[in-house]
Amino acid sequence: MLTGHPWPVATASYHLTLLVSIKNMKSTRITVFAVGLLGIALSASAQIVRISAGDFTPEASVITFSEFPVNTQNPVYHLNTASLGNVTVSFGPRFFGQSLTAGFPVSLGGSPTGPLSLNLSANPTFITTDISTPTSPVLSGNPTYNGPISMLFSTPVAAVGLTGGFFDAVASTSITAFDSTGGLIGTVTNSKTGIEFFGLSTATGNNTISGISFYITGNEPAGFVIDNFTFGSVAEITHPPGAVPEPSTYGLFGGVALAGIITLRRRLNRFNKR
Repeated sequence: MLTGHPWPVATASYHLTLLVSIKNMKSTRITVFAVGLLGIALSASAQIVRISAGDFTPEASVITFSEFPVNTQNPVYHLNTASLGNVTVSFGPRFFGQSLTAGFPVSLGGSPTGPLSLNLSANPTFITTDISTPTSPVLSGNPTYNGPISMLFSTPVAAVGLTGGFFDAVASTSITAFDSTGGLIGTVTNSKTGIEFFGLSTATGNNTISGISFYITGNEPAGFVIDNFTFGSVAEITHPPGAVPEPSTYGLFGGVALAGIITLRRRLNRFNKR
């Protein structure tokens, strides 16, 4: 979803429309502009990048879930951060606008509505233990290990990280970042089995991440928990903004641009036959 910079796509679309109106335009020039649209769309939709645990500096804030007793539901943390001031981090199953799926495991449907806020009406998250993870206690969704976990920041941040697992299947679980209006920033999935660190930062370095949801989206036999929740501004990460974006944030736009290339070629062929 392109929330920050819609103008590059609109400008490229104008060039393409102008070109198809000229009956004798060469296909090579159409291709050049179409490829240009593809490149512009990719860069315009580059909202998040993945970062490693080592990209967070020691000044980044960390929640280990050992701060409250086991069985604490939907914990809320008040932290005095290095660069963002006092930040409240609240945990729950979902945001308003999202729905809990039926059956087992429980996942999420729908999209958050703005302003982004947690819906705590059912399936509370809770602190528990898990022998499959290297550190404990951890935070689980509901049902145990098989429900969604969402987090809300009182102040938007530029980077978020956490450990998730224990995964028994690749691409079985997704983490999605949202801005303060509930708009989608980007989504990534687990890339391996076992325990994996998920680190996300905004490509611009701006503090626009207001919340994330972590939930099962594929065949995950044993579920997951999270631990070592880390966050901060761009001052708390060594990873420079503007790196290669996550494929999931630009695949949609690339597909649209590719479809535009195919459509333009077909129109050009019809024009040349007249």
